[in-house]
Amino acid sequence: MISSLTEDEDKWLAEGIAGIQHNAYYMHRSVDSNNLREALKYSAQMLSELRTSRLSPHKYYELYMRAFDELRKLEIFFKDESKHGCSIIDLYELVQHAGNILPRLYLLCTVGSVYIKSKEAPAKDVLKDLVEMCRGVQHPVRGLFLRSYLSQVSRDKLPDIGSDYEGDADTVVDAVEFVLQNFTEMNKLWVRMQHQGVMVLVNHILFGDPELRPSIGLSGLQGPSRTKEKQEKERSELRDLVGKNLHVLSQIEGIDLEMYKDTVLPRVLEQVVNCKDELAQYYLMDCIIQVFPDEYHLQTLETLLGACPQLQPTVDIKTVLSQLMERLSNYAASSPEVLPEFLQVEAFAKLSSAIGKE
Repeated sequence: MISSLTEDEDKWLAEGIAGIQHNAYYMHRSVDSNNLREALKYSAQMLSELRTSRLSPHKYYELYMRAFDELRKLEIFFKDESKHGCSIIDLYELVQHAGNILPRLYLLCTVGSVYIKSKEAPAKDVLKDLVEMCRGVQHPVRGLFLRSYLSQVSRDKLPDIGSDYEGDADTVVDAVEFVLQNFTEMNKLWVRMQHQGVMVLVNHILFGDPELRPSIGLSGLQGPSRTKEKQEKERSELRDLVGKNLHVLSQIEGIDLEMYKDTVLPRVLEQVVNCKDELAQYYLMDCIIQVFPDEYHLQTLETLLGACPQLQPTVDIKTVLSQLMERLSNYAASSPEVLPEFLQVEAFAKLSSAIGKE
């Protein structure tokens, strides 16, 4: 049964890749002849392959990467107005007429990236538009990859301090708000995967594809433990898509200690606590500790420790706190000048006490 499903999945992936390659071929021909409308038509058909619900996250990633590579080429075409003869503002409007919402949003993110770079509109307005429009895709896997694409194409266009996109109307606050909003929506989608379950795929096969029904008997259905195990494995495969947002936040130059303390950490911890999901809480707490500077952890230790009792009882918080203790110990050993700060905030005493309670 498992090998049969794997074979089916390989077949579906091959069909999806073939669909992408077929439409990409005609998209390239349209681009070469500077035919914008045909390029949009074939790119939308190509991106429709990403609407599938049949693939596991691992296989879907393979399909996504094929489309991603083609979108990079399309973006180059969009940048050159002399080739397609359409202003970036008109192009941003034009792609919103694509038939299905998923291709439409991938195209909108691609054009949006060019729109920001053109500086014909404030970066914050385009980013806000894109991050909110992406709410139109609520399927967990499709939504996660779409938002991952948005993060990828926008990360070098955030209005950070010293960046080309900082200005009177665009500040680092806008950059932080965009990344936090995308992170929050991605985490919600990721957590929702556990409620979707493997049985959705089984029901799809049993009731959605008549020709496949006879090949699957009730004996092939997985029990609760196997289902949960597969769910957790599939969710783990996608965790870095969510965690990447925290890495992007840690790279924003304009986030100083005050902003991290007052805005970034409280907002991230709010999402971690409220999601009430063991896998997400453990992974995201670990991410926070790994990606943000030691100095920030030292100055916000009480806030971080205050979130621990609010996590699910099954979260292995002792391991997370032990890693934090190790990081701060290395920080103290490599920078003796910060020892007075450690004593002032009673860092090791608070950490030892928190670890002892777990």
